[in-house]
Parts: sequence; structure tokens; C-alpha cells
Amino acid sequence: MNLKVLLPFQVFVDKTDVTRIVAESIGGSFGLLPHRLDCVAALTPGILTYHSGSDGEVFIAVDEGVLVKTGPDVLVSVRRANSGTDLSKLRQSVEQEFLTLDDREKSARSAMDKLESGFLRRFASLHHE
Repeated sequence: MNLKVLLPFQVFVDKTDVTRIVAESIGGSFGLLPHRLDCVAALTPGILTYHSGSDGEVFIAVDEGVLVKTGPDVLVSVRRANSGTDLSKLRQSVEQEFLTLDDREKSARSAMDKLESGFLRRFASLHHE
């Protein structure tokens, strides 16, 4: 399989000899082998594992994103990613960086929620008139 892990402004991984991939989705962990049917999955923050002939088993901490498999190509688009060899340090990275929202992100999400709910209320009131 061909694996590409895409970040917003760069290609993080581009491998062509991948034999298996394990990722974490909303429904739990799942694996991909070369002849699996095409699929799409929403990824949650966690560890993505792939195995290639040249590198062996590789672990990548990924933020939330999307995985798309079409034929031999697997595209993973995530907000952030870290790689390393120590699995416990990568798991800590996921917990500290990807699962914990900082105060700015929390306030930005809260503001967006208020804007969206206000828009929906106004739209609903126009529809009833």
C-alpha cells in the first residue's frame, strides 16, 4: 500500500511499501491490509501504526482527522502528528497535546457555538413568520 500522512501545511509521511496499518477511529482500533475494500474513517487522537519492509514497525501520534483508502492508496489527513520510537512517550504526547484543549481553543469553540446557535435561532424565527 501507499501511505501518505498529511498535515495542514506539509506531507508528514510518504511511504510506498506499507504492508499493514492500524489506526484508532471513533468505533475503536481497526486494521488495513493491502486488499481490503475501500473505506473512509474519522480518526480520533491516538497512535497510528504502520509496517513497511524498509522501516519495520513505525508509530505516529496523530490528532483527529480522516483516513481514506482507495485501492492501494491510504491518505491520512490530521491536524498534528509526532513520530518517535518510544511508544509510551508518544502516548503521553497524545494525552498532553491532542486531547487537552488549551484555553484559547476552548474560548474560540465557545464563541463559535454561540454564533452558530444564534444564527439557527434567527433562521428558525424567519422560517416561522
